[in-house]
Amino acid sequence: MTSDRPPGHEHRARVDLPQWMRQPTPTRRSPARYVDDLIEGWPALRTARRAVWHWRGRTRWSESHPNIVAVLSFVVAAVLGAALVTGAYYLLALATSGEN
Repeated sequence: MTSDRPPGHEHRARVDLPQWMRQPTPTRRSPARYVDDLIEGWPALRTARRAVWHWRGRTRWSESHPNIVAVLSFVVAAVLGAALVTGAYYLLALATSGEN
């Protein structure tokens, strides 16, 4: 009995990879890797790192109250911007008045 289905997947011929792809050079150790090994080697530092990770993973107040944070951020930015512009005008007035 013959089937009308096409033949299954046919493998392509094998490709010989260059040496640098078959056995790549090992990655270099960065200073961050040395610090990581140092931290993981000391139980107290490892515990402190995990505590920081846990603390950073908490839900922040800004995530639970985004509208309040947006309004407060706008007010703070507006006040700081006004203070900077006022200060620039004051310095410009001092510079153009000729007083020391």
